[in-house]
Amino acid sequence: MKFQVAAGILATALFVGDVNAFSFVPQRSSIAVTPSKSISNNGRTRSSSLVMKDDNSKFSFANLFSGEGAASGATPTRVRRSSATLEPHPSQRDHINPLNALYPPNKQAIEESAGKSTTPPLPFHPAVQSGVLSNGFSYVFLPNRSPPNRFEAHLQVFSGSSDELEPQQGIAHLTEHVAYMGSRKRERLFGTGSQTNAYTDFHHTVFYAACPTYSPNTGSFGSPQPMLPMALDALCDVMEARCDPSRIEKERQAVLSEMTMVNTIEYRVECQILSTLHRENRLAKRFPIGKESLIQKWDRDDVKTWHRTHYRPDNVLLYIVGDLDPQYVQQTIEDKFGHLTAEKQGSEIALPELKGDASDLADAVVGNTLKQRQSWHYPPVRHDFCVVEGVKDLLDDETKLVETGDLEVVEKESEDESSIGSIYDIHLQKPYSLDDKVKFLKEAELSPGKVIRPHIFKHELLQNFSFHLFAKRPVEPIKDMESFRRSLARRVCLAALQIRLNVGGRSDDPAFTFVEFNQLDSAREGCAVCSLDMTADPPRWREAVLKSISEIRKLGIHGVTPGEMERYASALLTDAEQLAAQGDMISHGDQLAYLMETVANGHTFMSPEQSYAVTEQALSTLTLEEVNRAAAELCSHITGLNDGELTSTGKVVAVACAPKSSDNDAAFVDDDMLCQAIREACTIEVEPVEDVVVPHTLVTPAELEEAMKANPPSWESGQFSDGTPNTPADRITRPFTLRRLSNGIRVGINQNPAESQRGHLRLVAPGGRDAERRLGFKSGSLAVGARAMQEGGSFGSFSREQVELFAVDHLIMVEINCNEESLVMDFVFPTTNVGNSGYGENMKLGITGTESVLQIVREILVDFNWEEDALGRSKSSYRTAHESLGKSLEGKSTEMIMDAVTSGDDRFLSIDVDTVNAVTLEDAKNAVMSQLRPKDLEISVSGDFVVNEVLEQILQYLGTVPADANAEFEVKDATMEFDSVPKLAPGKHLDLELEDSDPRAVAYVAGAAPNQWGFLADGTSVAQRVSEADKRASDYDKQRRAHPLFGNAALSLISEIANRRLFSTVRERKQLTYDANFSLTGFERMKGGWFLVTVTASKEKAQKALDACKETLEALRKSNPISVDNLESAKRVVLNRHEGELRTSQYWATIMSGIQEESIPLKGPLSVTDFHAVIEAMTTTDLQLALDCMGLEESQLYTAIGKTVQPEGLVVDEIVKASPMAGMG
Repeated sequence: MKFQVAAGILATALFVGDVNAFSFVPQRSSIAVTPSKSISNNGRTRSSSLVMKDDNSKFSFANLFSGEGAASGATPTRVRRSSATLEPHPSQRDHINPLNALYPPNKQAIEESAGKSTTPPLPFHPAVQSGVLSNGFSYVFLPNRSPPNRFEAHLQVFSGSSDELEPQQGIAHLTEHVAYMGSRKRERLFGTGSQTNAYTDFHHTVFYAACPTYSPNTGSFGSPQPMLPMALDALCDVMEARCDPSRIEKERQAVLSEMTMVNTIEYRVECQILSTLHRENRLAKRFPIGKESLIQKWDRDDVKTWHRTHYRPDNVLLYIVGDLDPQYVQQTIEDKFGHLTAEKQGSEIALPELKGDASDLADAVVGNTLKQRQSWHYPPVRHDFCVVEGVKDLLDDETKLVETGDLEVVEKESEDESSIGSIYDIHLQKPYSLDDKVKFLKEAELSPGKVIRPHIFKHELLQNFSFHLFAKRPVEPIKDMESFRRSLARRVCLAALQIRLNVGGRSDDPAFTFVEFNQLDSAREGCAVCSLDMTADPPRWREAVLKSISEIRKLGIHGVTPGEMERYASALLTDAEQLAAQGDMISHGDQLAYLMETVANGHTFMSPEQSYAVTEQALSTLTLEEVNRAAAELCSHITGLNDGELTSTGKVVAVACAPKSSDNDAAFVDDDMLCQAIREACTIEVEPVEDVVVPHTLVTPAELEEAMKANPPSWESGQFSDGTPNTPADRITRPFTLRRLSNGIRVGINQNPAESQRGHLRLVAPGGRDAERRLGFKSGSLAVGARAMQEGGSFGSFSREQVELFAVDHLIMVEINCNEESLVMDFVFPTTNVGNSGYGENMKLGITGTESVLQIVREILVDFNWEEDALGRSKSSYRTAHESLGKSLEGKSTEMIMDAVTSGDDRFLSIDVDTVNAVTLEDAKNAVMSQLRPKDLEISVSGDFVVNEVLEQILQYLGTVPADANAEFEVKDATMEFDSVPKLAPGKHLDLELEDSDPRAVAYVAGAAPNQWGFLADGTSVAQRVSEADKRASDYDKQRRAHPLFGNAALSLISEIANRRLFSTVRERKQLTYDANFSLTGFERMKGGWFLVTVTASKEKAQKALDACKETLEALRKSNPISVDNLESAKRVVLNRHEGELRTSQYWATIMSGIQEESIPLKGPLSVTDFHAVIEAMTTTDLQLALDCMGLEESQLYTAIGKTVQPEGLVVDEIVKASPMAGMG
């Protein structure tokens, strides 16, 4: 059961107490026309496939931006501001305002066009406010009350790595670190429950603060202190950074460590892809991590020159979203930022020799790039757009290309040749001394006029073949009903194709293991990117290419079916309706991400209610012809590769990444073979798909009535092991209702209106990999079987395709996983009627998403069909995961230390290939179904629904599951008590080497720790040991420590404090790493566990970093024990996180799971109801004594260092060499 797949997102950040460390973000982000929630699927972050980005069509940029700034065709001029003492800033130019449609003159013009245009403009969010200060500083404010009494402020500087000069590669990222980490005013936010962060990308640098509206610390007169002035002080401090040499040196070391940390094989693949995709512009040579040789030598003047050149009031935009008064916000912005001037910044540029180069670049930026022409948020680039007839390259009228061998040089014609010169290589098409010698393949002409840009990347660490086919298109601002309708048509097409690939594409064991087709607006790249991304087993790469391209051609040529049109249009409307129902309950973070991406791409920013209204209006008249026209345009770059089909102008980009192999290996691929396979795929005849008959319900009313008669259900009291009295079987209780069904299923239900019209159900079956051993099942059978259930989905007479489309129709997402101690099934669903047909008064309602989910759960328990092909896909997934582990430095090192810590216990290790291969369908079925006995199950459900109604549905659908269901799979006379984790032998040190062309290192410190509820491997508990150690404890202390949540609370606070200490010591004071992290295994049922400290560093500093981590842990115990300030700060972090997560149904489902489970004796209702009180009552003595329960003595520690070593006889292959964007230039 696989649904709802969309674009992957890669990001790195280290959370440390109240403050986050900083990272550049090498990713293509996705924000839809309306904000959407996301779900993690197999480690890859994904958003709903029914909420797609919007892209290319005909449009004109004439008069798009009025008022301040140059018109689209204007000759750029240097800004001349009157000043009595200061020169104009050398890099400041007239430019379009970054507010785009929200720039007040533009907004007014759009609103006044209503009634004058053939297509009405979209409405602006009625509460959003925007403006520009007299110094050019722009801002946006959106009032929002979720969560109440908090706000977020983001300062966006419109200069990133793409704005760097040749000797500045990486300086935008370093300056980000220096500006925020060196801010004393940012430090004032510590201990207030605030979080700060910053990141750098191609096109911008962003700093943010998320804060309470009032500080928990009172002012000098005992009154609460407002936090907005403090947050804006910190952000303004960024604009006036001091660039202290000591801070530069600290952040230099952090950046160099980060450079090592991010240089994974996945990152190198990403770099190869992006550098090929953007070969015609600056992005191919200006990745944020920069060049190590340059970073090593920059001093204060270098950093200050970059800062003062780009951190100008006209070059930034401030976003504020939160529970604040608009007038107060506007006045505070004026007070804090009104004094800034570009002239003052320019007067402090420290390196005069760079002024001229920066000035030339500034002229070129406003002269002929998408940054000036379309959005100041974009990088200063041009693109080889691949568009259908009638849509031209936005810059073609002012650009001509001069062929120079294999290079293209943009010749810029200007009236002011003295200021720019006749040729300025803004798109970096000439060779430069710092360029990596990466050999790109020649462009190939598949047929007359059909040009493809291929690139092959091979590396010894690659496990799978991956294929990426791209077309770049202009971003179409969505500002009126016509453009909005086109965006909806594209989203219907993309949803239809993705489901075809996910559902139909897997039915015959296809060669690809993952495939996705999408089109996303990308502000970071300044274009919309239409992409096919696919992975496959290397020997079957050609088959996978043929199949995936054929499916896209099928959509482009034949379009969607009427059934698909109805299905996905209905899903879009339901999605919009759910967001409208949330209103101002959408979180500040989600609102802000949507606002930033909408403004960046020039879309109209609407409220969820407005978006729903225009969505309903547009969909009610959207035709199949419009959708299929959009399908033809979306796929035109692929269909056009075959003669006689709708074609696009421009280049198609194809990148293949594969393991190194010999020429006669089936996995071998080169550029000629890749182009030949693409050409072959485009000549295969494709037939239109046929509509699948999708059931409106999986359980008919007659079947349900029969089940009620055969197995009459009833409710019984909830029972607990934490001392809480039994709960009544006939009353609703707060904050949750806890009961049991007469067949033994435990049920917990919580009403959560914070996520409007959404719900989350979690089914937990205790057992997991621990049960494989206890119950005598074949090793790996439960884990492989759980994945086979995820890959399958056939129920009774319904095929897998019918069931999956039923789930798609009802917007249900399903995840089935097996961990060390349980089988877990998660379901995300709408709580309203879904699967509807028609619009307005003609709408026919389907059943609710809640009822749909309960039907699926019932069918899993009583009528699931086990399929060989699903098992095959499961086993393939596990084989790939294990083999990939052996080629990952972090993965292989972690496996090594866990193998030592657990004495090779396979419950805690990855499942090797031989073990996977040995699992049969019967093994998987017997293992999984033995866990699905009603008496062992617990269902936890939270959502925006009426509790009584859902309880009645649970009674009908799950209460009628026979009490002896799956009894035939039960293992007789087996012990049901969970084992403890293995007892640790004396500690040891381990070393690992992994062959890799690039130097990297990672270090670990591990040792014994309690489980999540404070139980140690020997059966004693944290509470027991602390009480025995504290001979002077008062009666009050004894009572506190006897609370079931005591151990859990102590460990949560210790984890926060340990992470803060590691950050302060290993990164800040010793400057040995970018990233050090303390974590606990968090078992709930097995007694005992481990802590693990992970630190990345250069190979030369790995041992010192490991020693520093050990020193930090030792200091916590002895020389520098936990202070009151440490404790109070950690309490605020833990409580704020808890409060924030309580707004999500997923968190409620998680904390309710196990409350009625006997194998977690300390987890009961008190763990939720008393959470605040127990955390607040914790003392430094509690934590210090709890630390003594961990294996922190030198003799008890397990340590490990994993390092890469160059393969013997390595020859630097220009095709496979790590890209310069990996930061090892």
